[in-house]
Amino acid sequence: MKKSESKRIQMIFVLYVLIIIRLIVFKYPYSELKEIAESWQKNVILEGLDTANFIPFKTIRMYIRYYGRLNSFENLFGNILIFIPFGYLLPTTFQNHRNFFLFFTSTFLFVTCIEVFQLFSAFGAFDVDDFILNCFGSCIGYALYWATEKWMWKRKK
Repeated sequence: MKKSESKRIQMIFVLYVLIIIRLIVFKYPYSELKEIAESWQKNVILEGLDTANFIPFKTIRMYIRYYGRLNSFENLFGNILIFIPFGYLLPTTFQNHRNFFLFFTSTFLFVTCIEVFQLFSAFGAFDVDDFILNCFGSCIGYALYWATEKWMWKRKK
């Protein structure tokens, strides 16, 4: 890969990460975010803990059960789809992340940062199912990356 192409991919990855942060963490209008920030107190953490979901598959099962009545599609597939590019771009951008263990550790840490920030800031809700869906989406992207690499390698031969 040429140096200019590598720099372009790095910039795309950084832009993509910023878009994820905007869409997930700062999803509310600025006025609401400002109001949340101005009214934030220590008890917000306790409220976040009360509303957080720490039970794996609880939210996923709820969205499947009430598929037609809730915004199930957006929540289930949105949490997967938004991380597919992450799984593709991370090993493309950083060669050492072609190792699945390092790739998955980085994905898990990134998702953890987002979820913990939501837990403590009240800018969203902590949900262990988001970990599952986001990491699953990232793994799909990782599989697509490897399929593309394999296809390109065979093409060169």
